[in-house]
Amino acid sequence: GGKASSRSFLNLAHTRKFMQTLMIAARCKDLLEESKTASIRELYYQLKHTLEGPKEENTFEDQTESDACVEDLERMMDVLREQLHLNADKSGTLHGNITVEDAGETIDCSKQGMGGYAIPSNIERINIKSVDADYGLVIETSGMGDRLKEEKFDKKNNAILISTGGQASRGARRLVHRLAAEFGLPIYVFTDGDPYGYYIYNVIKCGSINLAYLSERLATPECRFVGMRMTDIDRYGLEKVTEKLKPQDEKRIQEELSYPWFNSKEWQNELKTMLKKKVRIEQQALAYKSLSFVADEYLPGKINEGDFLP
Repeated sequence: GGKASSRSFLNLAHTRKFMQTLMIAARCKDLLEESKTASIRELYYQLKHTLEGPKEENTFEDQTESDACVEDLERMMDVLREQLHLNADKSGTLHGNITVEDAGETIDCSKQGMGGYAIPSNIERINIKSVDADYGLVIETSGMGDRLKEEKFDKKNNAILISTGGQASRGARRLVHRLAAEFGLPIYVFTDGDPYGYYIYNVIKCGSINLAYLSERLATPECRFVGMRMTDIDRYGLEKVTEKLKPQDEKRIQEELSYPWFNSKEWQNELKTMLKKKVRIEQQALAYKSLSFVADEYLPGKINEGDFLP
């Protein structure tokens, strides 16, 4: 929003945070001048030490403190941390007819084997040279990503597969955003049918609450949900492979019912039906039909029929 905060070096309550922020800013300046990059974990260890004095305080007690300062710098300077030469661990894989240039090497992501191309934290450093696909499919679980690759879903459907292995990392979300914004690629998201899978979709579509200030660069508002739904249970005869909701699941659903990004009629109905049925359904439960069912029937049917949630 429009709120702002300030820190003063002369204010005792602000002094430690002020010092931490300046330490990180100075280190980022060094990285930029040296043309080097560092992981946010390396940054934490580089700057962590004990200050001289009677209290023997540390500059940083844990990484959450340094991470928070990095986020503050992003807000203050209106940049991504990657532009400050800071990276996180790689998370997610890319597979399909897309060619990228990374560190001077040209990589054809359709020829990377089952492992695929590991999505880097810093998407700004890669040049997306070409995209020859009808759409991109973001997949929540690595196991389902492997299933679709084994079934050659990308080749049979001219699709780009992006496996996130759970909540999508910033790198994966930035990549999805670039594919949609720069290449006009339709994006579909395939998650479990539970409140956590639905939230994963929401973060890809709208951005996360904690990083709302980066939503314009990380979110993909035009993406569509083709994941597991309550109607799939009856439609495909999956009653025997559902999981009972736990109390924390029901609490999470109640929270999501109040979120503005789930206020559409379709999503309200989906969440209320889940509460009524008291079950959830994982994407890999489709193996109950057959291993190839998800690739041969489920996903092609939903995408071709336009059977998705907004």
